[in-house]
Amino acid sequence: MVRLFAPLPEPAPAEVELTGERRHYLLHVLRLEEGDALEVFDGKGRAFEARVAHVTPDVVRVTLGTARVAPPRREVSILQGLPKGDKLELVLQKGTELGATAFHPVATARSVVKLEPKRAEERTSRWTKIVEEAARQCRRNDVPRVATPAPLLDAARSLTAGTVLLVLDEEESAVPLGEAFRAAGAGTAVALVIGPEGGLAREEVDALMALGARPVTLGKRILRTETAALAALAVMMHLDGELG
Repeated sequence: MVRLFAPLPEPAPAEVELTGERRHYLLHVLRLEEGDALEVFDGKGRAFEARVAHVTPDVVRVTLGTARVAPPRREVSILQGLPKGDKLELVLQKGTELGATAFHPVATARSVVKLEPKRAEERTSRWTKIVEEAARQCRRNDVPRVATPAPLLDAARSLTAGTVLLVLDEEESAVPLGEAFRAAGAGTAVALVIGPEGGLAREEVDALMALGARPVTLGKRILRTETAALAALAVMMHLDGELG
């Protein structure tokens, strides 16, 4: 069944009106017509069996059935050092498929990419659309949050109280990511810091440890920044019983 993302109030209405981009997507991308069935999800865990009720030149009205609510998901945040090119877009897309619940693009000492406020806002808008589309395609009913780019330590301090902070550190060899993730306990919020292409500076790792972070390793191989993020998420998803 085709799926459409649409933010909805609580409680959800019996009928929702779609305009602008969502109307265009439903009619011209999904190519639905009056009477066609679809699924509408709200990005917060609810999904509804729905049907196209009426189409006008400006508005599409869609009726909603009973909500199906996804079980709560462990919070897994990725603090990703800003990489070059479109690598972050890959992390956002595949990271959504692999269960991340929030992404924090962070500026680090070795980040080559520098974003001015206006550019950062534009990028965040684009990144948000990427995770929305990834959630639609992989049949998630929740959509990960994409934070506006911020300095690494500011992002770390903004995490929800009680979040276990882990740092992928190429100099760490004693504590595997899986071991630290299991030690966090079932359901505990976890955030993982991943450096950009040049890795994290030692003073950044030290500052994160002063905030309570724990350095961890993915093994002997040195992975690219985008590979490290996705490999780490796959490990955590597997340990939570959601993969393999």
